[in-house]
Amino acid sequence: MRVARRATAAADARGRAPATRRRLVAVQPTLTDRAYDALEEMIVTLRLAPGSAVSEAELSQRLGIGRTPIREALQRLAREKLVQILPRRGVIVSDINVRSQLRLLEVRREIDRLVARSAARRATPEERNRFDEIAAGFEGAARTNDDIAFMRTDHQFNELCVFASRNEFAAATVRLMQPLSRRFWYVHYKQAADMPEAAKLHAAIARAIAAGDENAAAAATDALLDNIEAFSRATVSADA
Repeated sequence: MRVARRATAAADARGRAPATRRRLVAVQPTLTDRAYDALEEMIVTLRLAPGSAVSEAELSQRLGIGRTPIREALQRLAREKLVQILPRRGVIVSDINVRSQLRLLEVRREIDRLVARSAARRATPEERNRFDEIAAGFEGAARTNDDIAFMRTDHQFNELCVFASRNEFAAATVRLMQPLSRRFWYVHYKQAADMPEAAKLHAAIARAIAAGDENAAAAATDALLDNIEAFSRATVSADA
């Protein structure tokens, strides 16, 4: 199951366990899963900086993973617009564009609300327990102001939401948007955002889904997106 694969692989890449590690089912991640999770986290947390050039050989050596899984992971990252693969020039980590972020939020608001409502309606009892655990993870990150714990919990939360929504079309759209959103937030949050508040807003969605309350999940999603949009617009002003 994808939720389990990505949570575990992110921990392997950094040598530390994520905030909430318990699996829904025990499924061994593939090498491509591990490569994707490691590279996605490196890009989102700026260890691979926007505009930097990387190569398959370099990343393979750095992660200790063969070039074929690295290549497959990079192709997925390219679809998500986190990297550009340029023939005969290698791989470039995509730049960050504030105005593109605002356009992305227009779509994200509608899709996130749909996913939250669907997850609240369709989640299994086991998944509802996981949502409660993830909410506790967000609340713990808020108390300690731990940005890495927040990012990892957010990653798990997004994966669980799309899985529990049981809508493959919404899931595909969400997966294209979330990594870009996480990286944008990580770049600018110290400048214009309140991480503990963002963590609490995420926790409210997770609690509403756990309770099976579709309306509360949708309202909590709107509150989070209002916060993210205000933060993004404040970033534009700060950069002006």
